[in-house]
Amino acid sequence: MILCVRFLLPPGREAGFPRLLDLLREFTPQVQADPPATALADVRGAARYFGWSAAELAPVVRVRALALYGVDCVIGVGPNPMLARMAAREAGPRATLVVEDPARFLHRRPVAVLEGVGRTTARALCGYGLDTVDRVAAAPLAVLQRIAGARAGRELWERARGIDRTPVAPNAAARSTAAERAFGHDELDRGEHRRALLSLAQELGARLRGEGRVCRSLTVTVRYADRSTTTRTRALREPTAHTAALTEAAYRVHESLGLQRARVRGIALRAEGLAAAEGAAHQLTFDPVDDKVRRLEAVADLAARKFGRRVIGPGSLAA
Repeated sequence: MILCVRFLLPPGREAGFPRLLDLLREFTPQVQADPPATALADVRGAARYFGWSAAELAPVVRVRALALYGVDCVIGVGPNPMLARMAAREAGPRATLVVEDPARFLHRRPVAVLEGVGRTTARALCGYGLDTVDRVAAAPLAVLQRIAGARAGRELWERARGIDRTPVAPNAAARSTAAERAFGHDELDRGEHRRALLSLAQELGARLRGEGRVCRSLTVTVRYADRSTTTRTRALREPTAHTAALTEAAYRVHESLGLQRARVRGIALRAEGLAAAEGAAHQLTFDPVDDKVRRLEAVADLAARKFGRRVIGPGSLAA
């Protein structure tokens, strides 16, 4: 069984994430980090060693994280990484959700919840009436392969049946990084949504530059008062860690959602397709403003590392 542990780290405390990974490694060496605050742990060996089930190990992990580091967590338990991640997303605050019956757990869920199903694929499947996971699972493999391609169709067919062959890869380089802002009430003001996106882009940009990495796409997830979510992904014109580019892309995705008086409780921004910055190409321009902004960004990063992240930033985020 796999645990997906989402640590509820307050903003600015992401530096404590490695210690929380070490806590998980006390139970199993099979721990895969998904910064800034999520990890997968393959506890099949630990369950046999301790004589506990994965569902019994989960509260022990949570209690130790609280006792040692004052950090609570949400835990999803499933037979594979995909179901464990889905369970962690579905679990209530400070709770554990165990997937015991994959078919029942996936029944009648929108097809877009499956890993690897983006907006285009979901639209194509819905055009054939395959709008829920159970309908995709019941479809012939050949039909899915005609819609999505041979390899992608087979993966889709397996995932709709709760099958994920992806192993937990210890010490694997993270392929994405994310940050989230929660509102204390139902936030209807689109201006506040944009302020949250600006703050998230600032955070992700600084984190990527500090790690010497760039991203190829951005995903915006909006969580509503009824706990439903909307997710949209946009590919960037070029791999980047430039805050201005990330902010512009995040704003475009947000505008594409067309939210009108939506009761928003949280917004998350995920940078995906991470790669080393040294291998990324940057389109040169004759715009002196772009060069000036990038130089200021480098200075701001130095100041933030020395005096703290909140010492410098956009005036619109000043509180």
